[in-house]
Amino acid sequence: MVKAIKVMLIPNNVQKTRMFQYAGASRFAYNWALAREIKNYEKGGGFITDAELRKEFTKLRHSDEYAWLLNISNNVTKQAIKDACTAYKNFFRGLQKFPRFKSKKRSMPKFYQDNVKIRFSNTHVKFEGFSSSRKANKQKMNWVRLAEHGRIPTNAKYMNPRISFDGLNWWISVCVEFPDCRETLNDDGVGIDLGIKDLAVCSDGTKYKNINKSQKVKKSEKQKRRLQRSISRSYEKNKKGESYCKTNNVIKKEKLLLKRNHRLTNIRKNYLNQTISEIVDRKPRFICIEDLNVSGM
Repeated sequence: MVKAIKVMLIPNNVQKTRMFQYAGASRFAYNWALAREIKNYEKGGGFITDAELRKEFTKLRHSDEYAWLLNISNNVTKQAIKDACTAYKNFFRGLQKFPRFKSKKRSMPKFYQDNVKIRFSNTHVKFEGFSSSRKANKQKMNWVRLAEHGRIPTNAKYMNPRISFDGLNWWISVCVEFPDCRETLNDDGVGIDLGIKDLAVCSDGTKYKNINKSQKVKKSEKQKRRLQRSISRSYEKNKKGESYCKTNNVIKKEKLLLKRNHRLTNIRKNYLNQTISEIVDRKPRFICIEDLNVSGM
C-alpha cells in the first residue's frame, strides 16, 4: 500500500533562497524541454525522448552562459525535463490539454528531490546539494526542519518527493510504502448523489450540507471581496499613466488576501476530507457515484 504524506517545512532564510533557486532551475529546464519539443515538431521531426534532451541539457549546463545551473542538483533539472516530455506525450494521447510554459509570476514554485538520496529524521528532512561542503556546520544547511515531527517514517521506501511553495509556506509531499492493511467490509454498499444544494446525499438518507452555504464561508467570502475592492482602489489611486504602482500598503493587502484565500481553501478541503472519512469509516463493500462533471457544477 502506497500512502501520500504532505508536511509543512520550516526553512531558514538561506534555505528559502536555495529552494527558490531550485524551483527556478526546475521551471527553466521544463520550459526549455517543452520549447525543444515544439520547435522540433514544427520542423517536421518526431518526438524527442527525455534521455536525448537530458544529454543536450548537460552540454548546456557546462556552457559559460548557463554556468549558474552547475550550482543546482542535476536530479532537479532531469526530472523537470522528464515531466515536460510526459506532459507533451499525454497531449497527443488525448489525456490532457496542451502543456503551457511555466511563468515565474503565475506558476507554483516547485521542484523534485531524488527518492534515493533524500533522508528523513523525526524532525528534519535532508535535501540534496544545498551545501556541498563536508564541514559539519555547513552540512547542517542540507537539513530542513519539519513542522510535524514523526509524521513521515524514517528508513522507509520513498517515492516521488516533491517540494512546493503555496505563496505562504513551503511543503514536502512524498509517497511512502506501507504494509497492506486488509479491513473487514460490510455487506452493504453506498450510493452517493452529488448536488448543489447539498454536497452529497447517500443511499441510506444521510445528507452532507454544502459548506459554501455555511455562515463561516459566507463571512470569509464577504471579507475577501471587501479586501479585493480595497486593493483595486489602492491601485487606481497610485496609477501613473498607463502603469500601476505597487506600494508597500498594496503588498501588505495582497498578502492578507493570500491568507484569506488559503483559509477558504483549507476550510473546504478539511470539510471534504471529513466527509470522505465518515463515509469510508462505514466500511462499505462498494461505493457508487454519478459520472458527472463535478468541476462544472
